[in-house]
Amino acid sequence: MLENPANSFNLSRDRAQKFEKARSSDLLVIGGGVNGLAVAWSAALSGLRVTIVDKGDWGSGTSSWSSRLIHGGLKYLEKLDVFLVRESLADREWLLQSAPHLVKPMPFLLPYVKGNKFSKPLLRMGMIVYDLLSFDKSVPWHSNYNRVETIERWPGIREEGLQGGSVYYDAQVEDSERLCTEMMLAARAAGATTINYAKVSGLLVDGTEVRGARVLDEISGETCDLHAKVTVNLAGAWLDSVFEGTPMSEKRWIGGTKGTHLAIRRPDLPIETSVYFESDDARPMLVIPWKDMLLIGSTDKRFEGDLDTLSADQEEVDYILHETNKMFPAWEVSEDDIYYWYTGLRPLPYVSTTRTADITRRHEVHTHSGLASGLISVTGGKLTTFRTLSNHVMRIVGKKLGVQPVSIGTQMFPGAMGAGQVSIQRLAKPERLRRLYGGLVTNIESVANTVPGATDLVDRNSGVTRAEVINAVVTEEAVSLADVLARRTVIGLNSDLGESGIDAISREMAHLMGWSEEQREAQVESYRLYLRRFTVKAPLLSQPQSKYGT
Repeated sequence: MLENPANSFNLSRDRAQKFEKARSSDLLVIGGGVNGLAVAWSAALSGLRVTIVDKGDWGSGTSSWSSRLIHGGLKYLEKLDVFLVRESLADREWLLQSAPHLVKPMPFLLPYVKGNKFSKPLLRMGMIVYDLLSFDKSVPWHSNYNRVETIERWPGIREEGLQGGSVYYDAQVEDSERLCTEMMLAARAAGATTINYAKVSGLLVDGTEVRGARVLDEISGETCDLHAKVTVNLAGAWLDSVFEGTPMSEKRWIGGTKGTHLAIRRPDLPIETSVYFESDDARPMLVIPWKDMLLIGSTDKRFEGDLDTLSADQEEVDYILHETNKMFPAWEVSEDDIYYWYTGLRPLPYVSTTRTADITRRHEVHTHSGLASGLISVTGGKLTTFRTLSNHVMRIVGKKLGVQPVSIGTQMFPGAMGAGQVSIQRLAKPERLRRLYGGLVTNIESVANTVPGATDLVDRNSGVTRAEVINAVVTEEAVSLADVLARRTVIGLNSDLGESGIDAISREMAHLMGWSEEQREAQVESYRLYLRRFTVKAPLLSQPQSKYGT
């Protein structure tokens, strides 16, 4: 008889073993977003002893709060950064091929509006260049529509000044949280030691040489020194906090900008594609079909404050609604149509320029020559180009440690393998499972076959079963209720933010984790506190009104 995986699970023991193994590594990666996970995956494939830590959960920072697009960077053509566009397009194509269950082609309408910063002829030329730079793509080339065709195909679109439009293709990763989880699983399978909820409290410095980091286990409360020959700071928006107490802290490294999106109910009018249009201040704006909602945004605003409580402000909400209604006046979108919002901080390098659009979107790798040998840090980085970033970092790591790096570009994502050959009719809503897990759904099926009652539903609305929760905890390193709701089953991204599954899933986790009723209630309260970043409108209503009104 197959062993019940829940019977052998012991979180305290498993974490203690990981910390013991991580005491000495070739490479320590700080930061478990897409970029840190990509470097850890590549390093493990290259035969290095690698440890990756994150102060929270995998992908719980900026990697979760983007537009969820895998794009070639059409807007970068404005800066004539052809190399960055080509680089992004190549990474987009790799992801379409290596993670087809998670990354899907997405058509975009680019409307031509008289009086905008970019004229119709210039935008038409941009479409041609964009296609030529993606000469090896698997998605269709762009197509053009005249004014009448555009109005007919996109009912509700503004007619004033409309000169037609073009439809081009990029890609969407509907659940970037699952992308991060699979990268963690891939890195771990290649030999990496993966520890979430492990907060760096300081770098280990010997003279001018960084030899690892002191790490606090947020679960046990114990501190451990993790020694490494090379340390990579890929903490993204939190990069500066890792440098505290070292010579690197004498300058500011991150000056990121705030990007807010609104998840709104879909209008009654049909929406065939995403729409990429120009705002009043010539910023790119997006309307994106996402789950059973629309994602609209985003902003690009300077931010100073607590990164862990980052949220929208009234000006951002009004700005996004104003621009959306200007392009689609028939929709009449208001705050009443918002299910929730989310905000992320782009980990851009700190510069003194006042125009956020002028800050480079390229990543920059720093070796801190003369300040700290054994340390590498990275500013910038995008959801699309983590493969390119990891290749850049690993070339430097490879020279330092004398190894030939293996690129993750040679790999398929774990869920991409065997995704079409899985029979899971025993489980509720099998198509949802295939979309989220691909071939990894066999892990859930295995739990269903070995754990009595594992096919029982814990959330009837979404179809989540006990097997999926057990898999999230035992195999996918979920530790908190928020991990399971928001980043494993991802029902926390639904329009009700996972409300339908909170009680039953917390009780299933309590059984697995050995929580007391008091601890379970604390997890529920913690999750509801987490949700306040996305749903509470009272603070907005008390702020001064923005120029866009309400």
